[in-house]
Amino acid sequence: MEERLLNAINLTEDKDTEYSLRPQKISEYIGQQKVKDKLEIFVEAAKKRKEALDHVLFYGPPGLGKTTLANIIAKEMGGNLKITSGPAIERAGDLAAILTSLSPYDVLFIDEIHRLNRSVEEILYPAMEDFALDIVIGKGASAKSIRLDLPKFTLIGATTRVGLLTSPLRDRFGVMCPMEFYKDEELKEIIVRSASILNIEIEDEAGYEVARRSRGTPRIANRLLKRVRDYSEVKGNGIINIDSAVKALELLEVDKEGFDRIDNKIIEAIVDNFNGGPVGLETLAYFIGEEFDTLDDVYEPYLLQKGFIIRTPRGRVATDKAYKHLNRTIAKMDMKQCTVFDDDEI
Repeated sequence: MEERLLNAINLTEDKDTEYSLRPQKISEYIGQQKVKDKLEIFVEAAKKRKEALDHVLFYGPPGLGKTTLANIIAKEMGGNLKITSGPAIERAGDLAAILTSLSPYDVLFIDEIHRLNRSVEEILYPAMEDFALDIVIGKGASAKSIRLDLPKFTLIGATTRVGLLTSPLRDRFGVMCPMEFYKDEELKEIIVRSASILNIEIEDEAGYEVARRSRGTPRIANRLLKRVRDYSEVKGNGIINIDSAVKALELLEVDKEGFDRIDNKIIEAIVDNFNGGPVGLETLAYFIGEEFDTLDDVYEPYLLQKGFIIRTPRGRVATDKAYKHLNRTIAKMDMKQCTVFDDDEI
């Protein structure tokens, strides 16, 4: 899939500025108030007891600040942050090498932890529970098991699909932190802060306009801010005002709901071509020319969160909001077909 402007995953263009925009203290972190309240208490308690923080699991959509919070926790605990991902750890030996290189109070951050190989995952169980690593040396009758002690460390896992985690792994996390989409007011604060760091002048009204089209995601908000800045420097006086912000976002094909061309194409297909639904996701993916997994993982979650489509036993159905968005006459719907399913049921 091509690098999409409204994609919440980390893109190539984000790498130059994302680190500099990350808050370094929990007091500087904007949004996710419930998560912050938990972490402030647990981190302070661990520091008072001079223990490592209990293992933490962040789960929710991408781009909401999981890596940033892991970095903050490491700094608060006085340890180093080591970052890896589930797909990158292919063998048990790879994980063993990482674990034995940790120092006391270090934080090991594993992104996409639900994609860990099962044999690798089993190495984590004694490491998380007993801070020990069981290694088998030799083969056959001469094989013997050696247990190596590990320093007290904190494992932070991040996943967009908590339902795919195995129960034994999920149960070993002491702190569970669901990450939620940000409110427009919170995103505006983030945009104003980022603009200050990047030496960009932005008016309050323009900041709010960028915020409400950022799909509740700070990573997208910062990306749009940079693109709106480019437009203002070329077509304006370098100051981002409401006029330049709206024109830039229209040029980028980001509408008032935070939808891009593909989002609107999905809604139009359900409403116009499938009479409002229900339509299966595979059929929909084929119709608009996108991969099934891309539609399922990238596009659909935000449309569901905004309430423009719903999942039903027979497929996806457009809501009244979708009809109003397209200025279409609202179709009558058989509500017997509209029982909403959870993610794990689809």
